[in-house]
Amino acid sequence: MTTAALWLAVVLSGLYHGANPGMGWPLAVSSSLMERRQGALFTALGALALGHFLAMLAILLPLSAMTALIAYERELRLATGGIVLLWGCWILITRKHPRFLARVPPSRLALWSFLVALAHGAALMLVPIYLGLCKLDELDSGHLAASELMARNAGLTLAVALLHTGAMLLAGGTIAFAVYRWLGLRFLSKGWFDLEILWALSLILVGGLGLYSAL
Repeated sequence: MTTAALWLAVVLSGLYHGANPGMGWPLAVSSSLMERRQGALFTALGALALGHFLAMLAILLPLSAMTALIAYERELRLATGGIVLLWGCWILITRKHPRFLARVPPSRLALWSFLVALAHGAALMLVPIYLGLCKLDELDSGHLAASELMARNAGLTLAVALLHTGAMLLAGGTIAFAVYRWLGLRFLSKGWFDLEILWALSLILVGGLGLYSAL
């Protein structure tokens, strides 16, 4: 896969996460309707985006340090690809949502977004894509200090997380604003559809591609 295709995958996965109601945009609509002001919509979207961004960093930043171990790059890609694939299969088979998410107060949207991005594998989904962007197999460990490699990949981590979260915020924010201003709550009950199966299949696809590229 080319670098451009990998960056496109970061954007498309962000747009998909944002459009998925399971990532929280209905909560932003609910917040604005309860407070009866448009500003609450954007405040809630900002909290959701912050939590999602922090979840990306929680997964990718430790990985950026691990990528200094170039000798284990292939094993790392195999492991992460396999985990993402198995996680998608688990969601597809069980169709269960983590119960602890229901205990998070509605006022703590950033915390809820952070936890749901981890629990549903949204952050994990970026790992095989991120490893492809690092292109560790093209680096000469004999001529590149580990600190320089880690600094480069830490910067890449921030870029991936920011771009992905921006795409997620754009998609989810657009839908939330449209529901709040024009479509109304009836759209949520009649016009939407369940993305759970598609979500599980997308995890399986990304995990499978990660395994294929490593092999």
